[in-house]
Amino acid sequence: MSALLAEEPVVVSETREDLPDAVLFPEEAAHVANAVAKRRQEFTTARHCARAALAGIGIAPVPIPRGEKGAPVWPQGVVGSMTHCTGYRAAVVAKLSDVLTLGIDAEPAEPLSDPGVLDLVSDETERATLAALAAAQPTVPWDRLLFSAKETVYKAWFPVTQRWLGFEEARLDIRRDGTFSAAFLVECPVVAGAELTGFDGTWIVRDGVLATAIVLRQG
Repeated sequence: MSALLAEEPVVVSETREDLPDAVLFPEEAAHVANAVAKRRQEFTTARHCARAALAGIGIAPVPIPRGEKGAPVWPQGVVGSMTHCTGYRAAVVAKLSDVLTLGIDAEPAEPLSDPGVLDLVSDETERATLAALAAAQPTVPWDRLLFSAKETVYKAWFPVTQRWLGFEEARLDIRRDGTFSAAFLVECPVVAGAELTGFDGTWIVRDGVLATAIVLRQG
């Protein structure tokens, strides 16, 4: 993730393993009190990464609880995103004065385990694009990449709209050069005085992990 966002005005904290000394604030622990141990550890390490990233923009450790719809609640004046998958946890944050919204997602760099998932998260146009990409570069798990990018689109969409966005409500154009774009297929929101019609994002596959990111700067 650091390589993916190196040129953006964000702070990244990431780890390839869970941290045994990472702890939660009580209001965070309540969210995973009944979860299995693996889920609690992922949640805890991701929050540890988030606090490390916040320190990079001068913010002391604070709780990062989940909001009503599951999205993390960041300190005032901060935008951020977290992700975790097998063998990887990360958080990115930025000052709201620099970045309007952002989103990240990480997945194992392997095809989707259930081929039927692709039909649920994509349309014919997107599947045609993936087929062409796979023919040109078969080593990239393009179906998983599309899934990850759509997760990232939602993570960037929700903070500025407070609205749900289904997989079928954004059409993605993924490119071999490590970039993608998303066009909204629903009524576009007005954000910061302008109609928001979509996002531009980036992706990377490295060391067994696939990651996608969106950073929408202010102005």
